[in-house]
Amino acid sequence: MTEITRIANDALTVEVSSLGAETQSIKTSDGRSWLWSGDAAFWNGRSPILFPIVGKAADNTVLVDGKSFEMQQHGFARRQEFRLAETGETFCLHEIVSNEASKAAYPFDFRLTLRHAIEGRQLTVTAEVSNTGSVPLPFGLGFHPAFAWPLPGAEGREHTVVLDNKAEPPLVRIEGGLRKPGNLTSPFKAGRLVLNHSYFDEDAMIFPEGAGPGLIYAADGGPSLHFAFDNLPNLALWTKPGAPFICVEPWHGTAPEIGASAEIVDRPYSLELAPGTSAAFAFSVDVIG
Repeated sequence: MTEITRIANDALTVEVSSLGAETQSIKTSDGRSWLWSGDAAFWNGRSPILFPIVGKAADNTVLVDGKSFEMQQHGFARRQEFRLAETGETFCLHEIVSNEASKAAYPFDFRLTLRHAIEGRQLTVTAEVSNTGSVPLPFGLGFHPAFAWPLPGAEGREHTVVLDNKAEPPLVRIEGGLRKPGNLTSPFKAGRLVLNHSYFDEDAMIFPEGAGPGLIYAADGGPSLHFAFDNLPNLALWTKPGAPFICVEPWHGTAPEIGASAEIVDRPYSLELAPGTSAAFAFSVDVIG
């Protein structure tokens, strides 16, 4: 049965569902809500975890050493019930471990944990993948949090995404969920992008490299969210045209190019963990204003 865990301090209250260990709400003490509400009229996700693949696989099929396995877009972890392993006033830790059902789709032994922790007005979400088996573990991992657009109290104002590194990373587009070959001119100018719903008429905006370790999503003269990324080299921005949210998605892994290998290990930015080892990935968001 799906359960909601609430963590809170004087500044922030965060709710996390056991289904997918997915963040359900982020509220400041003044009652303002910063995370997307999950309205199914647009998209019922809020902040899914992407594992063991990021993005789509051709025909929803991946290969492991040449053997086919059915794999839906963004993997299966977001649809799994996680166990609440630890909790306190300001943190909670959820986990899933491999079982016979998971091995039917992904033939590996693993443990995946999601830790939510708050300090002041900052939320940090950390994912850790552990290889509990005897063979190398190939995977990708990503975060898919959706935030209010417009931000609370900032209706009618220009909203921007500004990269900490002030770079102009090349843009990649997808078709049928798979990466089109080649790079497009960056929409960022000196690290700054003015958001416009028309940018998403062709689905997500994907920046496989160069977006850097953090960014600010802000309303002109209004509130802002400051993001920092750890071990997450890829960035995507996505919404449905006209929907009142924007997803700021840091990833380690992307969909393959059209016609590329279906092997999980060959997907761009995939990782391969040796037996008995682990890897951690995290993003933090500070609520400002």
